[in-house]
Amino acid sequence: MSYLEIILIAVGLSMDAFAVSITLGLSVRKLKIMEMLLPGIYFGLAQALMPFIGYFAGTMFAGKIESWDYWIAFVLLGIIGAKMIKEGVSKDDDKDESRSENKFLFVNMLFLAIATSIDALAVGVTFAFFKVNIFAAIAIIGLTTFCISICGVKIGNIFGARFKSKAEVFGGIVLVALGFKMLIEGLLT
Repeated sequence: MSYLEIILIAVGLSMDAFAVSITLGLSVRKLKIMEMLLPGIYFGLAQALMPFIGYFAGTMFAGKIESWDYWIAFVLLGIIGAKMIKEGVSKDDDKDESRSENKFLFVNMLFLAIATSIDALAVGVTFAFFKVNIFAAIAIIGLTTFCISICGVKIGNIFGARFKSKAEVFGGIVLVALGFKMLIEGLLT
């Protein structure tokens, strides 16, 4: 798996965090620097930790299923991507809370970080099958998510919620396309 593919996966995975960051930006009337950095820190760390955990879980049984690992990658990325597309297309904004509630509290941020990074756990399992340099991959994923989350907070604060669903759809499409690419490569080798 190339670094470009890892970057594309990082961008795809960070779209959930981006969408949530936009929502966090909406909840703030006057944005402070710490309110911009907190989502990036929480989401970036969680997005880096989950593939790391998934990678080592995947290495335990990768040798046993190596002959059909591309099918697993296809299914995992396809499911994750489809879920993101479905969430992006649906007009369910019940997740948005009032602007007056402080969403930057530790418990809220921890919950959001875990919720937006569960998909990265499955991607880490996929990385084990393809023998990806996990340390480079988690650095790319964590840094990408950190930067995209900071941008999301700022965009949410400036422009509003109109980008939220588009970000999730884009991220889902990227993950599904990468799943198809891996499947095709696996079938052709």
